[in-house]
Amino acid sequence: MPRRKKVIKRQIFPDSKYNSELVSRFINCIMLKGKKSIAERLTYSAFDIIKKQGKDPLEVCHKAVENVKPLLELKTRRIGGANYQIPVEVNPDRRISLAVRWIINAARERKERGFHERLAAELLAAYENQGGAVKKKEDTHKMAEANKAFAHFRW
Repeated sequence: MPRRKKVIKRQIFPDSKYNSELVSRFINCIMLKGKKSIAERLTYSAFDIIKKQGKDPLEVCHKAVENVKPLLELKTRRIGGANYQIPVEVNPDRRISLAVRWIINAARERKERGFHERLAAELLAAYENQGGAVKKKEDTHKMAEANKAFAHFRW
C-alpha cells in the first residue's frame, strides 16, 4: 500500500433488492468464507424484521450508520521509546467502514436467537442512539478526548 500516492478504491456495486451501496457494504462485511448468498439472506431478513415494525429499513440503516460514524480515532505512535495514543480525524470512507464493522460486531455479541434478529435489533438500537456500536463510538471519542494532549505529535 503506497504511503504518498492515492490508492484507487475497488468499486462496490449496489445490492439487487434495495439498490443501495451501503446495504452492499453490510452484506460484504457480514459475509464469511465467501458465502455471499447466506449474507444476503441474513441482511434481507433483518430488513424484513425492521419493515414489520413499521419503519423503512433503508432509512433505519442510513441513520444507524450516521449515528455510529466516529469523528476521531486513536493511532499509536512511538516517540522516543514511549508509545502515545494520538487522536486523529477519521477519513470519510473509513468512517463508514468502521460504523458498519462496529454495528455487525455488536450484533454478533448480542443474545438474540438468530443473527438476522440480532442485526435488526442492533440496527434499531443504533437508529435510536443506543446499543453496543454507539457505546463503542462514545468510548473511542472519550479516549481521544483524554489523549488530546498528545495531538501535537500528529504527523
